[in-house]
Amino acid sequence: MPAFPRHPNSLVQLLREAQAEQGWLPRPLLAALARELGLTLAHVEGVASFYRFLHLQPVGRLRILFSDNITDRMLGSEALMADLCARLGVQPGVMRADGRVSVAAASCTGLGDQGPALLVNHHQVVTRLDAERVARIAELVAAEVPPAQWPAEWSAVADNVRRADVLLAGGFAPGEALAAALARGPEATLAEVQGSRLRGRGGAGFATGTKWELCRKAASAQRVVVCNADEGEPGTFKDRVLLTRHADAVFEGMTIAAFAIGATRGLVYLRGEYRYLLEPLEAVLQRRREAKLLGAGIAGRPGFDFDIGIHLGAGAYVCGEESALIESLEGHRGTPRIRPPFPVEHGYLGLPTSVNNVETFCAAAHIALHGGAWWAGIGTAKSTGTKIHSISGDCERPGLYEYPLGTRVETMLIDCGARDTQAVQVGGPSGTCLSVSEFGRRIAFEDVPTAGALMVFDRSRDMFEVARNFAHFFAHESCGFCTPCRVGTALVARRMDKLAAGRGSRHDVDVLYELDKLMHGATHCGLGAAACNPLRDTIAKFRPAYERRLKSLHFEPAFDLDAELSEARAATGRDDPAAHLEPTHE
Repeated sequence: MPAFPRHPNSLVQLLREAQAEQGWLPRPLLAALARELGLTLAHVEGVASFYRFLHLQPVGRLRILFSDNITDRMLGSEALMADLCARLGVQPGVMRADGRVSVAAASCTGLGDQGPALLVNHHQVVTRLDAERVARIAELVAAEVPPAQWPAEWSAVADNVRRADVLLAGGFAPGEALAAALARGPEATLAEVQGSRLRGRGGAGFATGTKWELCRKAASAQRVVVCNADEGEPGTFKDRVLLTRHADAVFEGMTIAAFAIGATRGLVYLRGEYRYLLEPLEAVLQRRREAKLLGAGIAGRPGFDFDIGIHLGAGAYVCGEESALIESLEGHRGTPRIRPPFPVEHGYLGLPTSVNNVETFCAAAHIALHGGAWWAGIGTAKSTGTKIHSISGDCERPGLYEYPLGTRVETMLIDCGARDTQAVQVGGPSGTCLSVSEFGRRIAFEDVPTAGALMVFDRSRDMFEVARNFAHFFAHESCGFCTPCRVGTALVARRMDKLAAGRGSRHDVDVLYELDKLMHGATHCGLGAAACNPLRDTIAKFRPAYERRLKSLHFEPAFDLDAELSEARAATGRDDPAAHLEPTHE
């Protein structure tokens, strides 16, 4: 991992570096770092406490995190984690008395196609867990064998490309797409991207050409290109594979964007769970510098200066939102900003910034090479091009499937070998749950939009438990900034737990509806607004899964929001953060 400058903007990276050496972040270390950077200890502690992969208390020399995504649970991750805890003599989430090891759960590791999976010390992955492998891990931990010496095949990560189209199959030589852009010039290159009608592939679907044009027109001598590689939506792993197989295309797309908008600096925000990709990606960047495809005077063109650095996330789903990502890049807590101003006007360090997804940059490189009309001729009139889908769950062939937009869900289910399917969760927990009657719908912005995840559930699955897993995910990942989300997600999770325990009634379902309405219109960012999407869909489409858990109807008092909020605050210990958080630079 490259050394970062001793500057407040590098705080998250410096905390990661310090923890890699120390194992955790004791207060004297934080105080020393605060003095060096000219920050208060409260600020440094506030940032460190925000990220799940940064620890203010010892967690053991080995920190083992099991992926807790619903598809990992479907493959038996809970039983495997319990088995490892028993073998190691630890309680989940509690460091063993000898300080050797702790075992806990993580929301998702981006390995849904080869789970159950876990992370060791936040950077080494172990895939395809089973009872035999768990037993062997316990033996190696007991023998104090360093994770680097564990069997190499355990950490093998397959790409599992099942259906490739233009992005996954269409390779080009490094620099070829950039040469086409240079031959056109920046204005014509931007016009090609606009003519392609490419929309962002991270979920929001904003027009890429419009975003680049707004950034280009912003009044500033400097601009920034940011690649959002914080692939935190459970069930999504397409960006992981693109960065593994097609990193040159992604970096080329960033460089083309820089040429089109006049940017001089590029940043990749790499998901913390993908730490193991850092060195290979740095090697690709170095090769591009040596080939004069990055750095000063790119491709021999005087004045075209652009380079790319990689920043690692530290475990925060909300940092997938572009303004929260920028806050994290600047060394702050990943709290989404109030907009406007938008990042294209006032982004990283106050500079005009274009933030695009990994897949978007890859597509932009292909558009620069083949032209906007070529891309616009694929897909539908309103949803041009192809889309890569991460398919996991109850299917014979989980992995990546690339289709032209407009493809029916039923086609994908047939191709991946799904059988007796009752539901498909499209776009991760924040997306849409489709029932059998909807499998004829099309993946497109005008029908079913997606960030790229399709989780398949056959008729053996309990859709209430799927929704409950998602409810706990959102409660765990709320940044805590606003009360409707911070407390509302906790209330939803608690009500779902009450129903799961057989202590619920129809009153609880009514309360869940009220919470959905409250959060949908009152939260600070999209996380809280989307948190009840799976709840709303499963109640509407799989109502019997809820009805089975209801007690006989009896009188209960009306929903008292104030009382519920007070109770949730007391239970979660998550009160209003304003008393101990410093304001951001804005």
